[in-house]
Amino acid sequence: MDELFDQFDIWSAFGQTIYLAFFSALGALILGTVLAVMRVGPVGIFNRAGAAYVNLVRNTPLTLIVTFCLLALHYQLKINLAPATSSTSIVDNGVRWAIVGLIVYHAAFVCEALRSGINTVPPGQAEAARSIGLGFGQSLRHVVLPQAFRGAIAPLASVLIALIKNTTVAYAIGVAETAAFMRDALEFRPDLSLMIFLLVAGFFVLLTMPLGILLTNLSQRMAVKR
Repeated sequence: MDELFDQFDIWSAFGQTIYLAFFSALGALILGTVLAVMRVGPVGIFNRAGAAYVNLVRNTPLTLIVTFCLLALHYQLKINLAPATSSTSIVDNGVRWAIVGLIVYHAAFVCEALRSGINTVPPGQAEAARSIGLGFGQSLRHVVLPQAFRGAIAPLASVLIALIKNTTVAYAIGVAETAAFMRDALEFRPDLSLMIFLLVAGFFVLLTMPLGILLTNLSQRMAVKR
């Protein structure tokens, strides 16, 4: 085990995975909430746009989305997410475009999780909000979404755990995260293959299992009693 830590920058790879997961989850939650509002809103064009986004993205491989972000948007269209003058510009752009790809992909699943939560809110509550003078945005913000989030904790937890595991796709565009470490370690130290697999598997178990338990308990405690 010590040989691996001496030869490879394992902590940096693990840290990169956590960095990718945190900012991707935050962005996917924000974009997914916007998409969910579009899908349940009263404006037809937004409904159709939200549905088209979800159907298109959910049926597109994540690897293709992440690769497209870097190759097409960065290299072809010259869109830089990091200062071009920086000595780490190439690395920083790879990481940031990987985050963009993860956000774009998982926002579709966040949207559907939230939409399922919105569907658990009795229609009478929205009607009651409108009857006291609240507009669509106000009733959504003060009445519907708070209950929708409470009802969607469990499916959102599943999306978050899937996102954490899907950060391994970032190695396809050269991001030095956990999957990239495993690839390099297996190439240079095949004699330690079992140790490498156990180390990587243990890292993801330690990252996802406590989250799963915590969010499952939170879902049970926050469930809306009807």
